[in-house]
Amino acid sequence: MTAPLDGIVVLDFSRVLAGPHCGRALADLGARVIKIEPPAGDLTRFCYPRRHSISSYFAQQNTGKDNISLDMANSEAHDLILGLVAKADVLIENFRPDVMGRLGLGYDVLAEVNPRLIYASSNGYGTGTRWERRRAYAPVIGAETGLIRSQGDARDGRYFNDRHSHADVYTALELTVAVLAALNQRHVTGRGQRVEVTMAQTMLYVNEHAHDALWDEPVPPGMIRSFQPGDYQVLELADGSSVVVSGHPAEAGTFEFFMRAIGREDAIDDPRFADVASRAENLAAINEMLLEHARTIPDAETYEEILSKHNLAVGKVRTVREFTESEWAEETGAVVEVSDRGDGVIRIPQAPWRFTDGPDVGIHGEPRYRGEDNRAVLTEFLGLDDTELDRLAEAGVLSSHSPRR
Repeated sequence: MTAPLDGIVVLDFSRVLAGPHCGRALADLGARVIKIEPPAGDLTRFCYPRRHSISSYFAQQNTGKDNISLDMANSEAHDLILGLVAKADVLIENFRPDVMGRLGLGYDVLAEVNPRLIYASSNGYGTGTRWERRRAYAPVIGAETGLIRSQGDARDGRYFNDRHSHADVYTALELTVAVLAALNQRHVTGRGQRVEVTMAQTMLYVNEHAHDALWDEPVPPGMIRSFQPGDYQVLELADGSSVVVSGHPAEAGTFEFFMRAIGREDAIDDPRFADVASRAENLAAINEMLLEHARTIPDAETYEEILSKHNLAVGKVRTVREFTESEWAEETGAVVEVSDRGDGVIRIPQAPWRFTDGPDVGIHGEPRYRGEDNRAVLTEFLGLDDTELDRLAEAGVLSSHSPRR
């Protein structure tokens, strides 16, 4: 039995996060992914923590890929890339729109070499747009597309940059979807194509509250718009742990669930809480009842047992480490260990997919040093012998990094 993408060859020119995460997803699904790095290396190689010249950040996004390193400005390197393109199914890149073209690796050039190639690009604002040349990183896109403003407005105007690179990761996932769709379409047409996913459009696409921000007509007074999950309280329990309950405490039906769960059925008939509008106006009083009740509950398990009887979902506020050490994480294999290229391991998240028909998908192999697979890949795909590989290395066409342990 084969993995879903077994036999698909991917050339991954991308760096940092949006492109590499897409590449890792394709690798985890069984594709042969060849990461192509310049001599300077992917920026994340120099991120800490790291051991044996392997960064844990790099390992999380790039384990499972072969690695070759070429000076792409060199004409001989360009020829090698064209040779690999002729054998590839997919190419991934996340440079600004004009960079690959300047390197002589634009879609029109490569489509002549391989008309079946899926050329997948992610960038900030899109090819041919007014903002094409703007530098775009996740914090910038978060600011432009409303994420930072929305988070700050929910916290009384205290604006800050989110520590998670949402624009990069969401774009990676949408780019993966686009690649899979293009591969499927190729089965019908026999032709490849260029697909482009922008970070800016992605952040609108995944914003489940964009519809509300774009709504111009009035709504009935006191109605809760688009669920307002920012109003859900973090409640502290007797043991000092905290939980979040999914459900707006002023919402019709949910308010009654809360009051019955905390033993305050009397509040259901309180005139202050007669309808959604009045409950929204007196939300602070409702929240105080929830806080007082939570302080009497010994732990999160007990609290969830109580609230689940009233159709309310509860989540304990945990650190990533706490969650990955939970019984659930152990049962599901949510975290895997990969080699640190010494005698230790690096722990990274496993892929989330489960298929009933086929082998297990997910992380495999180990993080590779820059250029570690130059010889293996170029021999296999282009038939180069040791003499030619030695010459290319001496000429600076090929590059590699010798690990410092």
